[in-house]
Amino acid sequence: MTGLQREFSWTGRLRWGERPEAADGAALDPALMSSLLDHITARVAVIDRGHCYRYANGEAAGFFGLTPQQITGRHLADVIGRASYEGYLPWAERLFGGESLRWQGWVEYPVRGRRFIQETMVPYGPPGEPVQAIVVFGRDHTELKLHEEALALQVEQLRASEALKSAIVDHALAALISTDGQGCIVEFNPSAEAMFGRTRAEVLGRRVSEVAMPERYRAAHDAGMARLAGGGAPRVLGRRMELFGLRADGREFPIEMVLWRSDVGGTVFYTASMVDVTERHGAAQQIERQREALRQSEKLTAMGSLLAGVAHELNNPLAIVMGRASLLEEKCEDAALKADVQRIREAAERCGRIVRTFLDMARSKPPQRGTVDINDLVRAAVEMLHYGYRSHGIELETELEATLPSIHADGDQVGQVVLNLLINAQQALAGQAARRCVRVQTGVEARRDNRAQRVWLRVADSGPGVPPDHAARVFEPFFTTKAEGMGTGLGLAVSRSLAREHGGDLILEAAGPDGGASFRLSVPVSGVADEAAAVPRAEPVEAPARARLLVVDDEAELLGLMREMLEGAGYDVATAESGAVALAMLETARFDAIVSDLRMPDIDGASLWREVSRRRPRLARHMLFVTGDTLSPDAREFLKEARCTGLDKPFSKADLLARVAALVA
Repeated sequence: MTGLQREFSWTGRLRWGERPEAADGAALDPALMSSLLDHITARVAVIDRGHCYRYANGEAAGFFGLTPQQITGRHLADVIGRASYEGYLPWAERLFGGESLRWQGWVEYPVRGRRFIQETMVPYGPPGEPVQAIVVFGRDHTELKLHEEALALQVEQLRASEALKSAIVDHALAALISTDGQGCIVEFNPSAEAMFGRTRAEVLGRRVSEVAMPERYRAAHDAGMARLAGGGAPRVLGRRMELFGLRADGREFPIEMVLWRSDVGGTVFYTASMVDVTERHGAAQQIERQREALRQSEKLTAMGSLLAGVAHELNNPLAIVMGRASLLEEKCEDAALKADVQRIREAAERCGRIVRTFLDMARSKPPQRGTVDINDLVRAAVEMLHYGYRSHGIELETELEATLPSIHADGDQVGQVVLNLLINAQQALAGQAARRCVRVQTGVEARRDNRAQRVWLRVADSGPGVPPDHAARVFEPFFTTKAEGMGTGLGLAVSRSLAREHGGDLILEAAGPDGGASFRLSVPVSGVADEAAAVPRAEPVEAPARARLLVVDDEAELLGLMREMLEGAGYDVATAESGAVALAMLETARFDAIVSDLRMPDIDGASLWREVSRRRPRLARHMLFVTGDTLSPDAREFLKEARCTGLDKPFSKADLLARVAALVA
């Protein structure tokens, strides 16, 4: 016997629990109990009345960078640190008075640093005599608390007498199941009872595969037991494994397990130490969902930058097509030819709106609330998704209330909600064999005094609908019923958040006559919006006759188009194909206003404005900047600094003339 065993060799009991017994009432085999403690994946230690370690197993000693021989006999303060030891002293009196304690919290150790520890401290001593030692069961929950990778189960072990070892097994935090060589259960501790929902009495003697394993594992387990019985080499002994256990109610749950073999008096036993890692799995899955959402966000950011560049390149030729079509339309006298030209212009305008919608979606900008017509947002979304719907054989029906009042909202944000709902409906109909139909409706909720209260939008599809068990979760972030690769589960969550930021809501309605899913967006009609809608728009101010304009653009075709439009309206126009040429012309000529492209290769619009501000401060207040993307952060910042007007490409002749007339008025 070791010194520890000699000191605690009585067959006494823990003051708060009986020594576990086998089914026939006899005490558990000492060798088996010793094997259990020697291999348990937990930290266990014994502290005597002098606050010195009487025992610690390899895991317990290794936690402090020591061996069991090095830690035995050392004072508690030398191992856990003076600060932690001072915190232990108030408990020591209660523990040696016979009281059991359990606690958890952060502890600063000299070697390991700050760790989150859970400990159970149990007094031990012979019946009728003073407590002589404290048994400490400890586990490190740092990784679980921090939602980091694997939860390292570190528990200290204690080698003691038969009664002490039985008590440790009985109160271990890990579930312990021991079987004989045939796989029949011989030990099932209380933690295993709590974990699997079965009592020790009902499982003793039964095969462990039937009690604790899902059916898919049983054949492999039985084959492994037969191989070991025939002298085959072990494959899983001593390895930490993650697999699934089976509760009494049939539910599976993830566990971490270590399995080892013990030979006691010629009899073979197998013991598994298990920990429920459901929380860790949930945390890992949450982290993975967040990573996927971040990847999607980064992808969208990259797409936004790409779209901005593509839009700038597209908007120049689109502006030329629109402008030339407008001029040609004015010159045509043949009605049929004029109708063809009009269709060309309208198609170019549609292309411009689609590019603008993409940019609105891709660009991040501060919320800007104003008067918004939901019907216009629906038409823009329908126009952008028209090809996708048609190519998938989906009918898109719209029933828009003609007298729908405007709302005071951020058009881009509400437009994003409308687009999300239409895209979700399109994806819900993918693979649908029956008739594919999406119906979009708008309307007004009336107050009792018949005044408008809320504007609503409904998007309903004829798809499979939302299962009842998923209906309560469709607005949760990262929850999705779509196939893998078709979404992140953020669309509806973001859409509801945007609706509520505007004082409205987004709900899932009961299925309509076509079945499928029906989502309803409602937004309150703001008094500010009503007043804004009631104020008539001011007519453009007529420009002074023969005002002199300088038009600057590095695109020669666009430069000529703007010159022709402005000269046709009676302006005296000079052109410059670069910022440098424009500055040279300012030295020799007088101009009433400048119309300039914002992005040019040598001296861009911003540099031109700063130079004009230095040379001709009054003229700098009469500059109009034309660009393919006024939503980009640098463009917004410059226009704010210069307090100048921006005109987006592609633009119509009417847009250009209206802006210039206001500029020179």
